[in-house]
Amino acid sequence: MAKEIRVKSILNKHKKRDPWFLDDYSVNPYSGCSFNCIYCYIRGSKYGRDMSRTLSVKLNAPDILEKQLKRRAEKGEYGIIALSTSTEPYQIVEKKVGLTRKLLEIILKYRFPVHILTKSVLVLRDLDLLKEIDEKAILPSDLKGKLSNGVIINFSISTLDGKLAKILEPGAPEPEKRLRTMQKCKEEGFLTGVSYIPILPYITDSEEDLDNMIKIARDYGADFVFVGSLTLFGNKPGDCKFLFYRFLERYHPHLVSKYRDLFKNSFQPPMVYQKELEGKVKRLCVKHGIKNRLI
Repeated sequence: MAKEIRVKSILNKHKKRDPWFLDDYSVNPYSGCSFNCIYCYIRGSKYGRDMSRTLSVKLNAPDILEKQLKRRAEKGEYGIIALSTSTEPYQIVEKKVGLTRKLLEIILKYRFPVHILTKSVLVLRDLDLLKEIDEKAILPSDLKGKLSNGVIINFSISTLDGKLAKILEPGAPEPEKRLRTMQKCKEEGFLTGVSYIPILPYITDSEEDLDNMIKIARDYGADFVFVGSLTLFGNKPGDCKFLFYRFLERYHPHLVSKYRDLFKNSFQPPMVYQKELEGKVKRLCVKHGIKNRLI
C-alpha cells in the first residue's frame, strides 16, 4: 500500500546536462518502487531502504510542478525533463493514481521536452499526451538542429533472459514485453531506444551477449542503445551491494571471488573494464547500424 506524502519541490535542476540522456531536469513522481530491482543504485541511500514497502505517492506534485515550470518557462529556461531518474514513473500504483499522467499534462502546458525512462508497458496509456508534447515542446537552443524530437522513450533492460530478469527485477514486466512496447512506440513515430543498464560482469557482458542484445534492440525498432556497467553501493541488508552478492552466492557462487577482485573497494568496475565495454559496444553498434548516443 503506497503512502501519500507532500513535497516542497518536484523539479530538480541538474548542474550540467547528462551527456547520454540529455536531461537538464528530472522529476520523480514517486519515492520507492514496486519493481524492486535488486541492483538499483538508489539502494544504499536513505531513499532505497525496503523500496517496495516504502513506496510513496507525492500527492501535491502536480501543484508544485505547475509553479516551478511556470517560472522556468517565463525565463525561457527550457530543457529536457527526465521522468524518472530514481524510481519507475509507470509502476503498478500509477494505473490507479495517474500521477505521472497529471505531470505530463503540466509538462505539455508549458511545452517542455521529456525523456521517459521506464520498464513498464503502461507508458502506452499516455501516447496521446506524449504525441502532443513531441510536437509542441520547445527544445533548448543548443539542441535545436541536433535533436528533432520533443519526446524520447527509453526502455530499461538488464537482461533478455526472462528467468534471470524475474530474480533481478521481481516486480517489473518481462523483457520481451518491454521490447514489444518499445516497438509500438516506434510505430507511433517516437524516438525510442533501450538502456541495457546495468550490464552484469561475467554474466551478460561477453561479446556474444552484447552482440545479441544490440541486434535484438535494432530488430525491435530501437533508434539507439545505451550500455552501462553495474554499480554496487552499501553493505547493509537492503543495499544493492549486499543484495547482489547474495544473488551471486545463490545463483553464481563461482563468480563471487571474481566480483570481489573486479570491484575491490569501489562501487564500480575499474576504468579499464569500462573502456573495454565501451569499445565492444561501439563496434557492435556500428555492425548493427544503430546509434549508441542520441546526438
